[in-house]
Amino acid sequence: MDSNTAIAALGALAQTTRLETFRLLVRHEPDGIPAGELARLIDVPQNTMSAHLATLSRAGLVTSERQSRSIIYRADLNGLRELTLFLLKDCCGGSTELCAPLIAELAPCCSPEAKAS
Repeated sequence: MDSNTAIAALGALAQTTRLETFRLLVRHEPDGIPAGELARLIDVPQNTMSAHLATLSRAGLVTSERQSRSIIYRADLNGLRELTLFLLKDCCGGSTELCAPLIAELAPCCSPEAKAS
């Protein structure tokens, strides 16, 4: 990931509705959520949600798939991974002891133990 792509992704998330939408999509992986349902859950008009989803999509943070009459949106976890790696690539100048607590906090969300809770 280059700086311009990271800036676009961070800029897309730097707005309350888009950040809320992205976090909601992450929670509903891998199934995704239809666009109309997203608008209802976030409590914004459908055309406003459409504009926010387009911004997130251009930033590489969401994907969409047509299923019959609905468009299902999903968080692009690969885009999130690339953004996170870009931000942490040179973490603490290579000082493992400084980065270890940060990485440890990120890891439990996806461990089998966390899912069992």
